[in-house]
Amino acid sequence: MKILTVHDQDKPIYDIVFSEDFNQLPKALASLGLSQRRVCIVSETRVAGLYLDTLKSIFTPLARQVIDFVFPEGEENKNLSTVQMLYERLIQAHFDRKDLLVALGGGVVGDLTGYSAATYLRGIDFIQVPTSLLAQVDSSIGGKTGVDFNAYKNMVGAFYQPKLVYMNFSLLKSLNDRQFFSGMGEIIKHGLIKDMDYYEWIKSHHAQILAREVSVLSDLVYRSCQIKKDVVEHDPKEKGERALLNFGHTIGHAVEKLENFSLLHGECVALGMASAAYISWQRGGISHDMYEDVIRTLVRFALPVKLPAAGPLTAEGILQATKLDKKMEAGAVKFILLSPAGHGIIDKTVTNEQIKAGAYSIGAV
Repeated sequence: MKILTVHDQDKPIYDIVFSEDFNQLPKALASLGLSQRRVCIVSETRVAGLYLDTLKSIFTPLARQVIDFVFPEGEENKNLSTVQMLYERLIQAHFDRKDLLVALGGGVVGDLTGYSAATYLRGIDFIQVPTSLLAQVDSSIGGKTGVDFNAYKNMVGAFYQPKLVYMNFSLLKSLNDRQFFSGMGEIIKHGLIKDMDYYEWIKSHHAQILAREVSVLSDLVYRSCQIKKDVVEHDPKEKGERALLNFGHTIGHAVEKLENFSLLHGECVALGMASAAYISWQRGGISHDMYEDVIRTLVRFALPVKLPAAGPLTAEGILQATKLDKKMEAGAVKFILLSPAGHGIIDKTVTNEQIKAGAYSIGAV
């Protein structure tokens, strides 16, 4: 078992626990004083079918009462209607401010549970038990919570920190290939914006990652979490450096919305990274060889670098969708580029034509 502690102005606020099973979870929960607290485990249908009973068996001896709330799988259910139903479940079970929510699932579950915790009775505690690679390396860390509004990605949300994040690497073996590789989009991003040695390590361990060797996955998740932890500690409310974590997300979110969430988040981030790498090359931030290396790496990890052929998106449509993204600032798109590789920069001077060129590079018409 390894532990990373996330701080806020040098004050520890929660631990990220890394383990190969759930055996250490009771120990990790000990400081939360559950004996007088109600617990609601929030999950979605697929994950609940795999792990809900296991989690309930762990929490039941520790807590005053354990209930669950399970909603249908899919990004289309990460909305205020689902939050309302969760509120209703908590109210009927008499949950008060001393009680606890547990997010058991991927990024959709974690984001929705965190937002519900931030807003129910003006804030109750929650913990993250991420079950997908993407959630383990990205969405479960840093306190960003939120839901989509009328298909606009994460437009309603709050910064609200969990009390614990518990990583169980064995859960990654239950992911199908598409879900697993979706998480690699965020992992490759971490190397490209912060650590070229890590990016090269990812490439050199390609075979072991594909084979899901637990020791390699452990190192992979741990290093990505270190990078994200360091960034969010320096900038917890995304006033500056934390925006670097949005590399690939500007055009990625636009594609995600325009494709009606038929693509997984990590797939859209990969498309966005391919596009942002193209713009970085065109603006002189990286070489053409590096741009091609980014494309090859994404492809090696089964991530898309071209839009789906059916129902092609237009570059103009992608441009307009970026204007509706929450990353707009004073009328300008806050774009994340590479200059050089391994060093992300925030750039508010990317022109409409350059954004459209980036969209063309991934197959927009």
